[in-house]
Amino acid sequence: MTIFIENLKMHQTFAITKTSRKALSHFLDTIPLDKLNKIPEGFNNNIIWNIAHIIVVQQMLTYKLSGLPMLISNEMTTKYMRGTKPSQDVMQVEIDEIQSHLFETIIKTENDYNDGIFQNFQEFTSLSGFTMRNIDDALCFNYYHEAVHTGMIMSIMKFV
Repeated sequence: MTIFIENLKMHQTFAITKTSRKALSHFLDTIPLDKLNKIPEGFNNNIIWNIAHIIVVQQMLTYKLSGLPMLISNEMTTKYMRGTKPSQDVMQVEIDEIQSHLFETIIKTENDYNDGIFQNFQEFTSLSGFTMRNIDDALCFNYYHEAVHTGMIMSIMKFV
């Protein structure tokens, strides 16, 4: 019974993440390129940076902390990891790549989770003080992280 409940909980975790990703995809489909790239006064980043950052952090929390190769390029990781900010506008070709990563990465992560590949998880404490001891903790923290950045996107949208 406990395994069934744990599987149900993780199914919900992935369902929440996929719903979040649909909203992010909608932003990419409906917000013009110039507005995706605009950094309003008082902000450090723009809409597209926040979306790409969400993808990068999810990959780092799951694959990197498990000692596995991430599903995204080193260039994307370096450009959108914590502590970075946009240095130039993103072109449509990169927007398209980011959009494809929104779903490819989470579907692959779910499949890999179900296949049990996340075995060697390195404990990590986030800046907000949440300690992740295993992949389940990381996946739960990830949807909190996505919600924070989705909120940031909603704030930015008021000023672009």
